[in-house]
Amino acid sequence: MAKRRLWVNHLISVLIAPATMTVFIPALIVAFAGIDAPDPGTGTGLMLIVTGGVLVAFGLWFLVWTVLLFDRVGEGALAVGTPIHLVVRGPYRRVRNPMMTAVFSIQLGTAAIAASPWLLAWFALFCTLVVIAVPVFEEPHLARRFGADYDAYRRHVPRWIPRVTAWTPVDQPHRS
Repeated sequence: MAKRRLWVNHLISVLIAPATMTVFIPALIVAFAGIDAPDPGTGTGLMLIVTGGVLVAFGLWFLVWTVLLFDRVGEGALAVGTPIHLVVRGPYRRVRNPMMTAVFSIQLGTAAIAASPWLLAWFALFCTLVVIAVPVFEEPHLARRFGADYDAYRRHVPRWIPRVTAWTPVDQPHRS
């Protein structure tokens, strides 16, 4: 029963955050701005659609990977039922915010597929808000929640630009 609730928490969390930022708000922008996709019969149109498709596919794959890590390693979900353990596996060993990388990739891909300056502006606004919110709200919360483990993680793993080599925490071999 607990596992079923966790998947409900994942669904709620994904619908609240990533789906709202990558599907619902962009759909509203497309509807209100009357955006038409580029013509795939032109070289530029085809390039935008293919590039956007690759970015969206990468973002979706990366998002699923990070959600699975939250479930299997963190034993929690994104926002609803936050993880019990600090997740320092996979992409989290190179960068502290890989989930945002996934969302940014999906947003940029959507903007390319639609060839829309409006969707590009949405990406820029969202990116700006995240760059402000993460250090102001998320990181202090994680520091309180995980203490010294998070402080060590924060010292060794950059917030936005991935490390070339993956960081391995020495005192957490069973969770990393």
